[in-house]
Amino acid sequence: MLERIRRRLTLIYITVFALILLLVGAVAVALFAEQASDQQDELLEQRASGDADFVAGPLLHDYQEGEAPGRRGGGRFGGPFQWATDPEIGSIVVLPPGGAGEDDGDATILDSTSSAPSFGLPFVGPAEEAARRGETIYTTEDGPEGEVVRVASVPVVGNEGGLAVVQAAQSRRVVWEAVGSLLLILVPVGLGGLLLSGAGGLYMSRRAMQPVRDSFQRQRTFIADASHELKTPLALATINAEVVKRNPTDPENDEIIEDQLSELHRMDDLLSDLLLLARLDAERLDVEKKPFDLSVVAAEAAGRFLARASEEGVRLEVELPAELPVCGDPGRAGQILAALLDNAVRHTPEGGTVTLSGRRLDGGAEASVTDTGPGIVPEHLPHVFDRFYRAEEARTRKGGGTGLGLAIARDLARAQDGELSAENAVGGGATFRLRLPTHGGSSND
Repeated sequence: MLERIRRRLTLIYITVFALILLLVGAVAVALFAEQASDQQDELLEQRASGDADFVAGPLLHDYQEGEAPGRRGGGRFGGPFQWATDPEIGSIVVLPPGGAGEDDGDATILDSTSSAPSFGLPFVGPAEEAARRGETIYTTEDGPEGEVVRVASVPVVGNEGGLAVVQAAQSRRVVWEAVGSLLLILVPVGLGGLLLSGAGGLYMSRRAMQPVRDSFQRQRTFIADASHELKTPLALATINAEVVKRNPTDPENDEIIEDQLSELHRMDDLLSDLLLLARLDAERLDVEKKPFDLSVVAAEAAGRFLARASEEGVRLEVELPAELPVCGDPGRAGQILAALLDNAVRHTPEGGTVTLSGRRLDGGAEASVTDTGPGIVPEHLPHVFDRFYRAEEARTRKGGGTGLGLAIARDLARAQDGELSAENAVGGGATFRLRLPTHGGSSND
């Protein structure tokens, strides 16, 4: 299932990246095409108006004097115009119908480049429009053999009166070829980007799924451990019930029933711990965030363990300052310290000492529980707060404990914006430190 999710995440990542590339590429191509079209218009206008003085002067003057247009053989544009030799651009000078004294009808050609017919010049409609409006007109026209051409029509007023229009035309293919060249660059780059995004997507999805894998693994381990812990007392209770059922008047039944009640109490405690962990995971546990004195809470917790420590032959020492102001939940803090004291007394041999101490810190305070037991094996130290984790020497049922107490204590500390840590004490034993802040945030509901 996780592998399917990872593949879907990768596919979604690649799809989103492809859509972004497509959108960016389309915008880039559209902007480039528009810019190329504007540059073509500028070039055509420059070509059309490049010799406006000649058109306004000698060319119109000769025509008005009665000289036949285009009599120079090849046209004025075939001679001194440097740009006229460019075969990609055709130019022509026309008198639009009704211009320069002409009657309505076909336009009169005054001069042209040799390449003008290949572009379909002249275009009378744009010439008339330019003459009528007195400004340059840009149009896209159908040229010979299905060629699409861009035409710039520039009106030129003669020095002695009259009006001519210079038209410059170029195939629209020039712009399309430029756009095509851009696409030849963008497409391979885009495909390469998609391949890289695919590799990156696999890597990122693997990284993104790793916490999920770890969570699933922890969940499976948690369920397996919880099932095991619940199965044992249930099995013992079932066996005891069957024994009592077979011999209901046996005098030893009282001891069996006591064992059965003990297992049921143990199962009840385990279910309570599981419920508490579930509420912590769902952030549905009520945890207050209010000022209180950690010294008072710690002293009360120690008082509850004095009798038990004495029974176990363990000395319980309390070394707390007068005040340890913190912000959190005093009830939950007492629950944490009780779990730490229970753990310390349980792992301290007879004749040993458990010390509950406290101190102020920058921005908070700390309460620590230190025992003189065997300490924590270094390879076990990183896992002491894992759920159902118990070191091998503590994995017996003697003394109770399901491996949830320290996990619950750590989660309760974090719910109060605090932290719970463990380390081996100097000279032997273990030390657990509860740190709580002086100021807290809002309560967790």
